[in-house]
Amino acid sequence: MKWESLTRQFEQYLKMERSLADPSIEAYLHDVRLLQNYAVDILKIEKATSITYDDLRNFIETLHELEMSPHSQARIISGIKSFYQFLLYEKLTDKNPTELLQVPKLGRKLPDTLEYHEIIKMLESIDHSTPEGQRNRAIIEMLYGSGLRVSELINLTLSNIYMDVGFLRVVGKGDKERLVPIGSDALKYFEIYVKEVRTHLNIAAGHENFVFLNRRGKQLSRVMIFTIVKDLARKAGISKNVSPHTFRHSFATHLLEGGADLRVVQELLGHESITTTEIYTHLDRDYLRQVMKEFHPRS
Repeated sequence: MKWESLTRQFEQYLKMERSLADPSIEAYLHDVRLLQNYAVDILKIEKATSITYDDLRNFIETLHELEMSPHSQARIISGIKSFYQFLLYEKLTDKNPTELLQVPKLGRKLPDTLEYHEIIKMLESIDHSTPEGQRNRAIIEMLYGSGLRVSELINLTLSNIYMDVGFLRVVGKGDKERLVPIGSDALKYFEIYVKEVRTHLNIAAGHENFVFLNRRGKQLSRVMIFTIVKDLARKAGISKNVSPHTFRHSFATHLLEGGADLRVVQELLGHESITTTEIYTHLDRDYLRQVMKEFHPRS
C-alpha cells in the first residue's frame, strides 16, 4: 500500500485507539511525512512497506548531515518506530525495518535552536539609530534568512548578490558555490545597510567588494560576528548558547518543521549527499524561491 493510505490509517489509530491530543498526532504524522518525502523524492520508494533498515539508516544520516540535533533525530526515530509497530499490529506488513534502529547518542550537543519569537526579540534589541545597528540588523537577517555559515557571511561580496532575482552566490566549504534565495526581510535590510551606511564608509583598499565592513572600512572578522550575536542574545535576555551557527541551525529546523522536504533544505545549506547521487538533482531556482517563500517565517 502507498504512503498516503497507510498514513491516514495511522492517524485514525492515534485518534481512536490511543486517544492522543491533536498536537501529539501532528508530531507523529510530521515524522512519518519526513520519511515519506525522503523515500519518494530521493529513493523513489512509493510504498512504506518497501522501506528497509538500510534505507532508514541513510535517512537518519541525512538528518545528521542537515545538522538536526540528536534530540530531534531521536524524536523522529521514535515516531517512525511507532508507525511501523502500528503496521505490524494491523498486519499491514510482516516486517519491521525499525527493529534494529538505534537513537543517536544525546551526549554530543549541537547548537541550540532559537524559537521564532526569540529571533524576533533579538532583532528588536538592535539599536537602529546607529550605523552599526543597521549593519547588524542586515547581518542577523542574512544569517537566518539564508542559512549562511559565518565564513560565508564575512566573505560575501557585492558582486555575488543578485538583487533583481533575489539570490546570493555563496562560496562554501571546499570553495564550492551554490545559489541561495534571499528572504524578503534580509533583502530589505541589506539594501538599507548598503545605501545608508556602507556608502558613507571610507573603505580600505582591497576590501571594496566585501559586503559587511567595520567602522574602519575593513572586512568583518569571524570573532566580530560572534561578538555581535552574543551581545544581541544578552540584550534580548536569551539564556541559550547562541552563536552565528545557531541561526543556520534554526533556518534548517524551521524549514523542516514547516514542511519543506529534506532535499530542498540540503540544497539550500550546501551539504553534499551521503546517501545517493540523486541528491545532486538540479533544483529549479523558482522552486527554491517558492520553498523559501512558503516555509520561512521571514520570507
